[in-house]
Amino acid sequence: MRWHYQIVDKKNSGVGVLDKAVRILTVLESGPHSLSELVKATRIARPTAHRLAVALEFHRLVARDLNGRFILGPRNGEFAAAAGEDRLLVAAAPALAALRDATGESAQLYRRQGDQRICVAAAERMSGLRDSVPVGAALTMGAGSAAQVLLAWEDADKLHRALTNARFNAAALSAVRRRGWAQSVGEREPGVASVS
Repeated sequence: MRWHYQIVDKKNSGVGVLDKAVRILTVLESGPHSLSELVKATRIARPTAHRLAVALEFHRLVARDLNGRFILGPRNGEFAAAAGEDRLLVAAAPALAALRDATGESAQLYRRQGDQRICVAAAERMSGLRDSVPVGAALTMGAGSAAQVLLAWEDADKLHRALTNARFNAAALSAVRRRGWAQSVGEREPGVASVS
């Protein structure tokens, strides 16, 4: 027996909940949105939009920024990498390998997602002790050299909020902006040093 499925119109697949979830993700492509902004942009009822956004957040397809607004989540980057279409990851792979080979240490690439940074690529050292950060790992923005670099050029109001529980301060981030790089020793984990 052969099944034929026909899409009735060009905007809806016939699977309502999936169509609504995709509408939310499509709106978030343009940047952060509050729940009210999502409701207005998607024309989805507020309770439904909230339930879907929270469910998408659970599955890491949606995250929240420092202001609590919804943004695209890290899982989208993982899908893009698996599909081979993430140009940043394609460009970063040889650079991470070269950095690992030159230093003898592991190298990671992070993307900021709200108040976290997500490891999106890694080149692990071949031998010896490792401080391994697996791809997909979510780390705090309050410690580590990568967090300093990702926060150094942040807007003043967002930066103030991000520094509340950070292991570094505004003066350290000012130095990062001047130098163009950051270092940390024992900020994220005792005995672990990093340069970004």
